[in-house]
Amino acid sequence: MPNNNEYNKVSVLVVGAGPAGLATAIQLKVLKPNIDVCVIDKALDLGNHNLSGAVLEPEPFHSLMDAAKPDWRDSDQAKDVLANVIDKDDILFLLGKNMSFNILWALKMAKRFGIGWGQMIHEGDYSVSISKLTKWMAQTARELGVEVLTGFAADHVVYNGSGVATGVKLIDQGIDKEGHKEPNYVGGETIEAKYVVLAEGCDGLVTERFVEQAGLKRLSPQLFSIGVKELIKVTPEQYAKFTPGRVVHAMGYPIWTPVMGPGMFGGGIVYAGAQDHLSVGMIVGLDWKCHDFNAQDALVRFKEHAAIKPFIEGGTVVEAGAKMIPEGGYYAIPRDPESNSIGKGNVMILGDSAGFVNMYKIKGLHNAIDSGVQAAKAIVITEDKPEDAAVEYTTLISGCNVEKEMSGARNSRHPIAKFGPLQGMPLSVLGGWLPRFEVEKDYEMMTGASYRLKPDMNFDKDTFTAVAATEHREEQPSHLTIVDPTICETKCAPVYGGPCITFCPAGVYETIHDEVKAANPSNCLHCKTCQRKCPFDNIRWTAPEGGGGPRYKRM
Repeated sequence: MPNNNEYNKVSVLVVGAGPAGLATAIQLKVLKPNIDVCVIDKALDLGNHNLSGAVLEPEPFHSLMDAAKPDWRDSDQAKDVLANVIDKDDILFLLGKNMSFNILWALKMAKRFGIGWGQMIHEGDYSVSISKLTKWMAQTARELGVEVLTGFAADHVVYNGSGVATGVKLIDQGIDKEGHKEPNYVGGETIEAKYVVLAEGCDGLVTERFVEQAGLKRLSPQLFSIGVKELIKVTPEQYAKFTPGRVVHAMGYPIWTPVMGPGMFGGGIVYAGAQDHLSVGMIVGLDWKCHDFNAQDALVRFKEHAAIKPFIEGGTVVEAGAKMIPEGGYYAIPRDPESNSIGKGNVMILGDSAGFVNMYKIKGLHNAIDSGVQAAKAIVITEDKPEDAAVEYTTLISGCNVEKEMSGARNSRHPIAKFGPLQGMPLSVLGGWLPRFEVEKDYEMMTGASYRLKPDMNFDKDTFTAVAATEHREEQPSHLTIVDPTICETKCAPVYGGPCITFCPAGVYETIHDEVKAANPSNCLHCKTCQRKCPFDNIRWTAPEGGGGPRYKRM
């Protein structure tokens, strides 16, 4: 680490090498070139754990890169990562497996009258690979003197009784399945830091532990969705017909049919990727009720729809993955009850870890980058008083576009969680005039109802996991724990039939000798859906050894 002879001490430690954390590091080096900054990430390589649609609004990223590297637009990375500028934005409502109609006109009218859902228009944005974007941002950070280290899995913030964090503890490595130390055992180091920036992404382990440690509160529980995505190699003719500047967002079938059901929130996406590649995905709110639902089954039905199939028929899935998205919005941001800060003391929470996704847009990448910029500014301002960093950061967030978006969209998702899409979507149009609805946690919403649109064949999770290239050291302890197996046997299986076996996108869970077990932890994609959707809140996800997990390249 620059200007520091002690490798386990640093002025600023960023946990998570995604867009939010890297934006902090880049902006810090612009504002204060001599400050020592370290970014750690649990993935084996940069971008390996970064998955999104992804649509990127230009302004926050442009501003960051203009300050860091004024000639960035002429770089090879810019020409690659930002090649697809959206010039055709289709918002489809799918009615059954054959019919569809474009409702973009309605959203344009909503935008004209300042109605919230009018924000879901993406013309002029970029359609990007977030894995590639992350690699590019990390390279920029390194060129500025930031230490960006991969393969380092963090366990928790070291937080003393005076309300100030002293650093971050890494997990132990080299332990066998029985918990015994192996010859290659390395105890988890504690990295001391003046400032700690938590930018792990959705449902970050270290973040959620800190929320509990520091007594942070949410006005409403965080809600989640799961996104499953495939990158499909198509023919040049199919790609040309779709066009590089086009994105498709679809709602309705197969997760919401207003009369017959089901009544789930979310929808499908198709984005143009690199030459002859299309990203196809399905996003579904975790508050679904059907005990036998799997988002991958909905993805199959979406790909079969008459409006989608011609573009991908005969294509080859070259990469796939899954992740969760935070959807609780403004009321689910974790804050200190005393100061209202997003974080506490010298610890700040950024991006998806804080839940900065605007649900009217169903986008959060631009807010993640913006929050990183504000965290960097807060660090510079509080250089002589780091215990004020979280308060200063929150003040800066309140004065920038992040607060404006999050506050404006505060009642976008809750009416749908409360009343379902049919009643909730029209209600959410009222936006700021609505009260805050009390909503249940996602796992509390499951019932014994069945998903009526299941495909004829079971989804091939083995192939899906294989193209995600996920790996873990086989001999380490399982990072997935079923807290009380008797609950599975006596309560879950008789009523729901072990839903984790169905909804886990990687096939981690199996029934072995009539007992549900996390039998295949090495398959885990780190989406953490299991711990947020188990109907009895009976599964816990912890970080495996650094370097484990998916190895996305173009997601």
